[in-house]
Amino acid sequence: MYVQNAEAPPRKPVTVPSLHVMKAAGQRIVMLTAYDTSFAWHLENAGVDIALVGDSLGMVVQGHSSTLPVTLDQMVYHTSAVARGLSATMLVADLPFMADRDTAHAMAAAARLVGEAGAAMVKIEGAAPHVLEIIDVLTARAIPVCAHLGLTPQSVHKFGGFRIQGRDEAAADRILAEALAVQAAGAALLVLEGVPTGLGERVTGALQIPVIGIGAGPHCDGQVLVIHDMLGITPGKRPKFSKDFLAGNGSVSAAIGAYAADVRSGAFPGPEHCFS
Repeated sequence: MYVQNAEAPPRKPVTVPSLHVMKAAGQRIVMLTAYDTSFAWHLENAGVDIALVGDSLGMVVQGHSSTLPVTLDQMVYHTSAVARGLSATMLVADLPFMADRDTAHAMAAAARLVGEAGAAMVKIEGAAPHVLEIIDVLTARAIPVCAHLGLTPQSVHKFGGFRIQGRDEAAADRILAEALAVQAAGAALLVLEGVPTGLGERVTGALQIPVIGIGAGPHCDGQVLVIHDMLGITPGKRPKFSKDFLAGNGSVSAAIGAYAADVRSGAFPGPEHCFS
């Protein structure tokens, strides 16, 4: 479970209902990844709404070329570490590759991430029939689920690389239909990654649940970035949809604060971070 961060400014815990209130009020939601207690502490103190322990740790922490090698034990370890740095910020954890191979495995993995590691929500990629069943089963057992559509990193081999999705009309219509399907299955939140700005706007307008964009344009209900990208410390080329907030801000805390402020004001993402 969460522990109180004594130095964080007091604020009400972010919950599933409060995220839905934020969408209804047009208040943009701030999400960032975190993989350890120290970065979690910075997110908490900056007032970030959601900390995501993503399987992106396989790339930015472990040095792999994809998220696929990340194990459930590793996700539990990193989620537990992040939980110890949070109090009000909501904690979301990824179901790693093949944890969703069937309902039983998904339930067991989610139980560990929530019950053992302290997550408040689990994230699952795609909208295949078995994924929709898993979303339904988990939400029926009071485990909130965040769906993930568009450029889903666990499908890297199917996509032939990390490629922007939904650029033609048929693909865009399919992603919109998938978004409606995961919502109907019970998802409380949707991460939409790597799609054209127009599609991000369509999906956000069509759904009642909040849509968090990453390379999905400025019209989403909120934004998420991998913290290493946001700080400009990822080795190699930074993704087009990211921005180095550490440059000119002088410290990690100031960079995270600037990111949160720009998301809430709508200054980020700008046109240079979007896809057509």
